[in-house]
Amino acid sequence: MAVKKNIEVIDTLQSVELGEGVEIMLRIAGPFPRALALLLDMLIIGGVMLIFTIIMVILEITSGNPYVAEGIRLIVAFFVSWGYFVYFECGRRGATVGKRALGLRVVDRSGNNASRGQIFVRNILRLVDMMPGIPGMAAGVFIGSFGLGFMCCILTKKFQRIGDLVANTVVVYTHPDYVVTGQQPNVEHPVAPTAALAREEQVAIADFYNRAGLWSEARRIELADHASELTREKGMRGMVKLLGMAKWIKERGK
Repeated sequence: MAVKKNIEVIDTLQSVELGEGVEIMLRIAGPFPRALALLLDMLIIGGVMLIFTIIMVILEITSGNPYVAEGIRLIVAFFVSWGYFVYFECGRRGATVGKRALGLRVVDRSGNNASRGQIFVRNILRLVDMMPGIPGMAAGVFIGSFGLGFMCCILTKKFQRIGDLVANTVVVYTHPDYVVTGQQPNVEHPVAPTAALAREEQVAIADFYNRAGLWSEARRIELADHASELTREKGMRGMVKLLGMAKWIKERGK
């Protein structure tokens, strides 16, 4: 049991409750796979900028005006460095080339696809996460140590950097999320309803029993409270009693 407990502590699986009360599990990506994905992306950006720099050097030599070439290079570097992340993360896969290689993607904290506004915000704040910058770098505006972002990832439960916290996004693994099938409370004995029920009401109660394992306990209790006039109970006792009535209905229907 001790081994299992330790595995649960270091596991990055975290439950997220959707609007319907259904819980899914997301495997949150930690700072190290994210750093490796970022390194791959920076190598791609660096390769593109190297090719463009060579073109600009040729342009500088032929034109004899170094300022024009340098200005164009800085403008292109800005759009490539920031546009690269926004463009790919706004795509269907929600991931840059580096993230795809590591099996990662950016999603909303609820597990849904992140909106374009969220992607824009998290990448605009990348400059904050890059602080402190690397001293002596000519392109310091584009290259940082990512010390602040790394520390934020380490200290937050869902490994979010500052851009993620503000945009309400997380980086997760791309394997299919799965539904948590929670265990239903143990219903030892069926409970006869306290009033005559219409066919539709019986179907609704039976459906509550069938779907109860998909909901969090809080959601089950919340729904059961709507039937408090029937169960004459609220909270956990009301929920268990409603499940008992559902069991009675299902057994009578066999």
